[in-house]
Amino acid sequence: MDAASPALGETRAAALDRVASLLEKNGVEEPRRDARALLLAAGEMTAADLLLEPHARLSPCVQRRLDDFARRRAAREPVTRILGARGFWTQDLVVAPDVLDPRADTETLVALALDLLRERRNDALTILDLGVGSGAITCALLSELPQARAVGVDLSGEACAAASVNIARCGIAARATILRGRWAQALETRFDLVVSNPPYVASGEIATLAPEVRLHDPSLALDGGADGLACYREIIADLPRILAPHALAVLEAGAGQAASIAALLEAAGLEIAEIREDFAGCERAVAARRRDRSRWEDREFRAR
Repeated sequence: MDAASPALGETRAAALDRVASLLEKNGVEEPRRDARALLLAAGEMTAADLLLEPHARLSPCVQRRLDDFARRRAAREPVTRILGARGFWTQDLVVAPDVLDPRADTETLVALALDLLRERRNDALTILDLGVGSGAITCALLSELPQARAVGVDLSGEACAAASVNIARCGIAARATILRGRWAQALETRFDLVVSNPPYVASGEIATLAPEVRLHDPSLALDGGADGLACYREIIADLPRILAPHALAVLEAGAGQAASIAALLEAAGLEIAEIREDFAGCERAVAARRRDRSRWEDREFRAR
């Protein structure tokens, strides 16, 4: 840390200014926001506490904890990893060291799936989450679909353990099963909804990522092969086999990848339902359905 901590007894307002200045000097994108989050966590205080009593002085214990948090953030460790928690959808999740840190962008996938399933929200749906990671998507979907059950699959044992912790934390353990494996290779069941946020960074671009991602997210959760689409090809190849009639698949997309993913889905015989942008205007989620005959078409086919 390149800014020395002052004598113990610093005020909350002074601590906020000092840490924000330190983070700014070290290239943190939103230094004051992050400094505020670290101060609130270090002091176990609320935003109202800081607002109403900015001149209250920090105890020695809080000062030491804040200095440790600030030093780690200045080294570009993400706030969520420093604090070990992340808010996602309506849930508070534990962020494990060896698992991808859930992003707000992924909430676009959740919102799209729920919108397309709005008429079936109370049905006993079956969900498959491929590359379950922290369990963020599974936790969000099961919190909104009270009769649904989910299976989450991940190649990483650490991810399976982290997902299990978050599923229990969110109170949905009775409706979710976590399996270790590679995508849907070992599965024979069909599902009403398949979701995935697979690795989609091209191998050659990983070194260019921000330190918060490059140094702290596992490469297994980032590396999408030479063009970033290798995992999509594996997942999509299995979709005709594992999607139930009238089922839906929703996949997260990296920047500029939505059209390529849509083309892969169509080549597999699926019909694009919607491509949705995130809040930054990036096409972030691609939804596709099986091209099943309607009930009327099915009767006509059988009558021939």
